[in-house]
Amino acid sequence: MINLLPPETKKAYRYASYNRRLLHWSFAMLIGLIGAGLIATYGLLSVQHAISTTNQHVKDTQITLKNARQAETAQQVASISDSLKLTQKVLSQEILFSKLLKQMAVALPSGAKLTGLNITQLAGGSGLDVSAEVANTTTATQVQVNLADPANKIFAKADIQSITCNAKNAPDPNYPCSVTIRAQFAQDNPFLFINQKKAKS
Repeated sequence: MINLLPPETKKAYRYASYNRRLLHWSFAMLIGLIGAGLIATYGLLSVQHAISTTNQHVKDTQITLKNARQAETAQQVASISDSLKLTQKVLSQEILFSKLLKQMAVALPSGAKLTGLNITQLAGGSGLDVSAEVANTTTATQVQVNLADPANKIFAKADIQSITCNAKNAPDPNYPCSVTIRAQFAQDNPFLFINQKKAKS
């Protein structure tokens, strides 16, 4: 088919076709830009939400840790305070351990040996947790009786806290049992420095 249209008309048609294609491409690019914008906006909102959630979680964790540390710190302060009160009590009395140990060695019955002394605070004053290894349960009971004996002038009272016997695992087979006794110092015992000062005066 022979196109008899003038060259100007042909050129106008050709440019019209170009313009239509360009318009299609422009519309497609506009749709793409809008889609990219929507995706970017959704991404930013998601990031902001994640940041906000993380920040809130961090704050909640900090509050929880702060509360936990406060409780732990309060407990530690109370423990330290109790220790300081006990130390002050002991230092104010100034226990003469060298003389006390000699008297306790005399008070212990045959078949018992002293293994430990721990200062403790009792309702009626200060005292000691006395640990000893013994030959049998009878000797363990005798240790308690001897320590509580007023004639020894050490303790006002002594109570057995525990008695255990284990012949197989005992460090010394001659002393298969161990006993722990909580004893309260007698008010007038001569093994406190403060009482010795009163006696001299």
